[in-house]
Amino acid sequence: MSRARRRSAPPPADRSVIAGALSLLGELLITVGLVLGLFVAYSLWWTNVLADRQASARGDEIRQRWGTPAPSASGPVQPGALDTEDGVGFLHVPAMKNGEVLVKEGTSPDVLNDGVAGYYLDPVKSALPWDDKGNFALAAHRDGHGAKFHNIDKVKNGDAIVFETKDTWYVYKVFAELAQTSKYNTDVINPVPKQSGKTAPGRYITLTTCTPVYTSKYRYIVWGELVRTEKVDGKRTKPAELR
Repeated sequence: MSRARRRSAPPPADRSVIAGALSLLGELLITVGLVLGLFVAYSLWWTNVLADRQASARGDEIRQRWGTPAPSASGPVQPGALDTEDGVGFLHVPAMKNGEVLVKEGTSPDVLNDGVAGYYLDPVKSALPWDDKGNFALAAHRDGHGAKFHNIDKVKNGDAIVFETKDTWYVYKVFAELAQTSKYNTDVINPVPKQSGKTAPGRYITLTTCTPVYTSKYRYIVWGELVRTEKVDGKRTKPAELR
């Protein structure tokens, strides 16, 4: 048999089967990779889009209600009391560069997945900003579903946190951060939050979220203390910290 004929001879059958199997495996791996890539894009981008739309719509509704005189039959209305179901107000943290964040009741996924922050009902019940004493403890996602606390690591001592209600601006000053703690450490949202350095009752705010980014293994904590309040004027002029 000539050398040319030997070169053109078909490969053995078992080699053809292996090559076919490897080709099929390669195609399956590419398909799996594409599916996983689409899932990641959905989780980290599209859920943000949907959540932002939802939160923006709810926020617009609340601001429209705030522009409507409240009924007076039951007497004076406490700040935020009319909007507990759909949102008690808006959180502003300039260091996060995330705009205004609608704050609602609860911290379950059903609440936070709408692109909002939520205040704790359990295992420790949060105080509200207008309470005389206590800890206004909030949670929000760090990635996906609006990722409202994605840049929490940018918040440092001395930074401002402002909470806006229908008739009052509550201005807090950051005094401590905890870059990593157990997700089971609920003491950080106590009325006098442990590990914050505070030992006496006050009017505190606590921001909590998952860490490291794209995981939920630990929690990142930021604490602030109320330094003053400002009444909302007719033009809804922002406090100096937000200008």
